[in-house]
Amino acid sequence: MDARCGEMGFARKVFDEMGDRDLVSWNSMISGYSKMGFAKEAIGLFMDMREEGFEPDEMTLLNVLGACGDLGLGRWVEPLGGACFGEEDGGKFNGASNEAIVLFNGMREAGPNPDKVTMIEVLSACSTIGALDLGKWVETHASERGLQHDVYVASELIDMYAKYGSLDDALRVFESMPHKNEVSWNAMISALAFYGQAVEALSLFRRMSKDNGTVHPNDITFIGVLSAFVHAGLVDECRECRQLFESMKLSFGLVPKVEHYSCMVDLCARAGLLNEAWDLIKKMPGKPDEIVLGSLLGACQRRRNADVGERMRQCGVSKTPGCSWIDVGARAHEFHAGGSLHHHSENIYQLLNEEMKREGYIPNIGCI
Repeated sequence: MDARCGEMGFARKVFDEMGDRDLVSWNSMISGYSKMGFAKEAIGLFMDMREEGFEPDEMTLLNVLGACGDLGLGRWVEPLGGACFGEEDGGKFNGASNEAIVLFNGMREAGPNPDKVTMIEVLSACSTIGALDLGKWVETHASERGLQHDVYVASELIDMYAKYGSLDDALRVFESMPHKNEVSWNAMISALAFYGQAVEALSLFRRMSKDNGTVHPNDITFIGVLSAFVHAGLVDECRECRQLFESMKLSFGLVPKVEHYSCMVDLCARAGLLNEAWDLIKKMPGKPDEIVLGSLLGACQRRRNADVGERMRQCGVSKTPGCSWIDVGARAHEFHAGGSLHHHSENIYQLLNEEMKREGYIPNIGCI
């Protein structure tokens, strides 16, 4: 009511003092700003609403689009509508990122200088949807305002550049930071790990551990370092990796999680240390996933280690059989590797054997 009567200041005071705001109250306040000509405030409140986790509805969108029109941001109207209400639910995350960038561009044209929180959100959106040029603009703007060394702004820049494979830019931002926290160290270590630069990731980890005790490696740090060995395929350094793994608890008081065990199992399997890999699986604090078990089973087959494979089988671990479908007479027939449930299985296998012999194919049964 206060908003409709033009008392926006009082209406905002009531709104800010509300203990439990719902979508109706947000829409009422945004609508009041939009209809009374306070377009910038309408868009700003809309951004606050999204930060608090509220999903806009048609009423929200209508009022925000009206505010965009008042600010002369007509060309952003269509992208904003598409961002808020994507055609597929699976695109909601990218839609939210598009929405953030649309509103940020609107803010740039309308005049308000983005603050630190806005820059962090926009850089995160840039990383998600691939807006590298805008991300570079944000870095320039942050430098002009003296925010380029803020640990959270810089950490987002590192993450953004790393996702585009620009490790030189990521390292440039990282090394220029006068103060670093766990987030910035982890972002850089994980970036190096992802691109298989295990030596550099390990070197950075050691620097972090000796950084005057101001920061300490955490779970995410160790996932980055351990995965660096896997991505780089450094199977010969498996023992060194094992020492790192054990140092989690001995030196840093951290309890290894499934993700850390998974890295170790993968590396041991690649190095042919199958018994050690199986022992790690048995010690896991949670149930190993198909990828971990599959990597060990594959290693057992490649190295013809029937002992570990049999122990896995006795514990109920088995490979999901391959499956295929064939359409015959408008009907789909399903077949599983080694299966005999189909009523014509015997005849089908006989026919396939004859065809393979005719083509000169000799099956490799050494890994079976």
